[in-house]
Amino acid sequence: MTAPAAAPADSGTRTSGPLLLGIRHHGPGSARGVTAALDAARPDAVLIEGPAEADALAALAADPETRPPVALLAHAVDDPGRAAFWPFAAFSPEWTALRWALDRDVPVRFVDLPAAHTLAADPTWGDGEEEADGTPRTDPLAELARAAGHRDPEQWWEDVVELRGDTDPLAPFAALAEAMTALRERDGHGGHPRDLVREAHMRLRLRAARKEFGDAVAVVCGAWHVPALALRTTVAADRALLKGLPKVRTEVTWVPWTHRRLARSSGYGAGIESPGWYGHLFAAPDRPVERWMTKVAGLLREADHPVSSADVIEAVRLAEALAALRGRPRPGLPETTDAVRAVLCEGSDVPLALVRDRLVIGDALGEVPPAAPAVPLQRDLDRLRRSLRLRPEADERALDLDLRGTTDAARSRLLHRLRLLGVDWGAPAPGRTGTGTFRESWRLRWRPELHVRVAEAGVWGTTVEAAATARAESRALAADTLGEVTDLAERCLLAGLADALPTVLGALADRAALDTDVAHLADALPALARALRYGDVRGTGTAALADVAAGLADRVCVGLPPACAGLAPEAAAAMRDRLDALHPAITLLQDAAPGPRPDPSPDPAAGGAPAGLAARWAGVLRRLAETERTPGAVRGRAARILLDEGRLTDDEAARLMGLALSPGAPPASAAWIDGFVGGTGGGLLLVHDERLLALLDRWLSGVPAEAFTDVLPLLRRTFGAYEPGVRRALGELAARGPGTARRTAAVPGFAAAPDTARAAGVLPLLDLVLGTEAAA
Repeated sequence: MTAPAAAPADSGTRTSGPLLLGIRHHGPGSARGVTAALDAARPDAVLIEGPAEADALAALAADPETRPPVALLAHAVDDPGRAAFWPFAAFSPEWTALRWALDRDVPVRFVDLPAAHTLAADPTWGDGEEEADGTPRTDPLAELARAAGHRDPEQWWEDVVELRGDTDPLAPFAALAEAMTALRERDGHGGHPRDLVREAHMRLRLRAARKEFGDAVAVVCGAWHVPALALRTTVAADRALLKGLPKVRTEVTWVPWTHRRLARSSGYGAGIESPGWYGHLFAAPDRPVERWMTKVAGLLREADHPVSSADVIEAVRLAEALAALRGRPRPGLPETTDAVRAVLCEGSDVPLALVRDRLVIGDALGEVPPAAPAVPLQRDLDRLRRSLRLRPEADERALDLDLRGTTDAARSRLLHRLRLLGVDWGAPAPGRTGTGTFRESWRLRWRPELHVRVAEAGVWGTTVEAAATARAESRALAADTLGEVTDLAERCLLAGLADALPTVLGALADRAALDTDVAHLADALPALARALRYGDVRGTGTAALADVAAGLADRVCVGLPPACAGLAPEAAAAMRDRLDALHPAITLLQDAAPGPRPDPSPDPAAGGAPAGLAARWAGVLRRLAETERTPGAVRGRAARILLDEGRLTDDEAARLMGLALSPGAPPASAAWIDGFVGGTGGGLLLVHDERLLALLDRWLSGVPAEAFTDVLPLLRRTFGAYEPGVRRALGELAARGPGTARRTAAVPGFAAAPDTARAAGVLPLLDLVLGTEAAA
């Protein structure tokens, strides 16, 4: 094979011309081979597959604060969401070549197509990560493994490259170059259409390097590209392929990466199945199996799984025996995994899943130096996280904050501001029971693609606070629904964005004034109540928000009863859930108010006198509980809330239940029961109040057989949600006859025996309606 410009290119022996080292991305065997080949050849310059703009960043790889895995990140300046990554692990051949050159002051050049062209031609793939390596349509490893009689390309690659040692460091590269040449000739290229353009640019960069440094140049690139770089072409032909390519203004920097994002399952095109295992092979070339079993034993012991030194020795012996039986040069990942399962995990796949997640894949997170280029917003974020002692980690971890502390309050504001900007470093998690609103719980996990999100958010400002404020104001003005603005107001208070509140509250007042749907108003009120509560905890002024919330509460109290009339079952269930959310919200609003808020209209339930918000709400609930046009689920839940609050006596609750459980309408009665005793505490209410249980038992016993199948599913859902102990107690009460002593006595709403005189009072009306009197 010959290189461009008629100079010979050497892919296996080092006689003259450029040294073409075809590698597999992220292969530890290739990485060791590249180092050995460079040591033997001592080139005057090293060319590496990567975006050409990265030349200016190469020196940062030698910075003491740089720790792989890292990645080159390129993004379009005017559209930061359009981005691409070029990852490097410690065992990546490109990284070892880069470090070899920097450690020896050998010039380094990146020769792949500039990111300015790559990002202009292709939109962002998947979740913001582009497959920057241009994986060929033909899978060369699969083809070569198939030709060698192997079904598993990963195992074949391990056998021929990763697990063998060669006295001649150039021998594997010569064999790979010959194999790739045959594949490309057979398939007529067979690669990604973009490869032809990329390879033309690589050839041009190779020509320039040879002109500058002579033939003593080494090229480290994917093995698939080696035949193209050795191809004899003209400068004009290569430039013709590059002519007219679209171009965008880009910025390139180093960012931290993780082993998990190197895995093929993450969607990265040049990924590998086991980055943690490959990293181990690279870091421990001597006695890798013994060292691996020791690491596995340490992990299992940390998880309280008993593993002895004898177990480790036996696992090593089994792995070596399996390798011999399977004809492999040394134990690979399948052999070590089988040995770990059989010996260290005692045949169980449960601890083995931990080994795979933590060691075979791993969550190693790299670091980049502060000198790496970054957008101003990223620099401000780095400054804040260092001052607040928040370290990005690839492993998910819990963070509990006490908002009464200055540092924890600042951490909370930072995390909430980042969420407003779409940078989800942390996600809120349920807090510890009983700690109130002074506590916040988070689940933190840093992912490499969050650097892209930070770059995207940079259009809103140069600091986290300024960017979050601008973003909140923009969202408030663009919001279409009341719910969006109320949610935004709550998030602004959580994030401590005082400068954004006037705009957000103005939009909130406008939307609330125009929205006439009581359901929308009811859905918005709980978020406002929580926002007022958060404002109290964080010391944020919320006077304007309190006025909006109070006005909203007034409109809900006026409009809710008519809005509940005649609802379909699905709508009634949704309204019942709204009552559950509205009640604590009203309580919070009442507590937040400086004093009782006078009711502009008399409340009949309160004797016609002006009442506070809580009393007015109780009147609304009473009207809902006593109005027959209100669906059973809503009536039952309103009665239950009143009973829990002590605004309804036991006798009144029994009367309402007696009226609701009419034998003539079993499905509607079942809905009332679901509303009254469904949810938290409903079962205990029946356990401790046998009168209500007796009423329920009597009604259920009297349901006609033809209606029972309609009632049963709803009742099973209601009672099936109770705790096992509650269900057992109810069963015991039902078995001995709940309220037996009371069954013979009068129950509110019922007489001890039928009152025939009162029943006869309807006969004249029936005669008139049915015409029976005239007929007689």
